[in-house]
Amino acid sequence: MRIIPAIDLINGQCVRLTKGDYSTKKVYNENPLEVAKMFEDVGIEHLHVVDLDGAKAQHIINHKILESIATKTNLKVDFGGGLKSDKDLKIAFNSGAHQITGGSIAVKNPSQFLNWLETYGADNIILGADCLDQKIAIQGWQVESDKEVLSFIKEFVSKGISYVICTDISKDGMLQGPSFDLYETILSTVNPVKLIASGGISTFDELPKLADLGCEGVIIGKAIYEGNISLKQLETYQLNRS
Repeated sequence: MRIIPAIDLINGQCVRLTKGDYSTKKVYNENPLEVAKMFEDVGIEHLHVVDLDGAKAQHIINHKILESIATKTNLKVDFGGGLKSDKDLKIAFNSGAHQITGGSIAVKNPSQFLNWLETYGADNIILGADCLDQKIAIQGWQVESDKEVLSFIKEFVSKGISYVICTDISKDGMLQGPSFDLYETILSTVNPVKLIASGGISTFDELPKLADLGCEGVIIGKAIYEGNISLKQLETYQLNRS
C-alpha cells in the first residue's frame, strides 16, 4: 500500500482543515516545498496536493507551487482542487502533476470528466469520491449532491476509472480513525478498483489494517503534522515495503 502524505494549500501555505471547514484553517508551514522535501527525504515517493483556493474559486490557482514541487523534488504528485476545464487540466499537467483528481467535475459534468479519462488514460485521472452520510460532496465539500457514494464509484469504474480517492468527510481532520467499514464495503462490491483511503488517519497502527482490507494507497495529513505519526515510522514502513 502506498503512503501518500497530503499538502493542502491556501494562500500558498501548507494548511489543514477539519471536516473541510475553511474556518478551521490551521497553517503548519508557509513553505510547501520545504514540507515536500521533508517527505522525500524519508523515502516517500507520492504526494497528494489539494488546491483549496482553487476548489473554492472553481479554477486552478496554486499551480506555481505544484510546479515548484514537481521540478525540485522527484515526488509523483496527484493534484486536485478546482479543476473544472480542459485549460485547468493542461495547466496542472504542464506544471508537473503526475495524476489529477476530479470530484466536482465528475458530478456536474460527467461527460467532460470521461473525456479527460479517454484523453489522458486511467493511470493519470483519479476519481474523487468524497462523501458525507454516504452522499458525494462537491465544491471543496461545501455542497452535498444527491449521488450515493457506492453507486457513484461503481458507475465510473464501469466506464474505465481505475483510481478512486474516497474521503469520509465526517472523519477528516478528526484524528479518530478512518472509515474502515466504508472502505471494506467499497472493496467488496466494486471490482477492480484501486482505492485510496483518505480522512481520519490517526495512528500508525491503522495503516496495516487498511492494507489488509485491500486499499491501494492511503492519504495522511493531520496525523503527520500533529506528530501522531512520525516521519521515522513512515520511513520504516517504506523500507519494509521495498
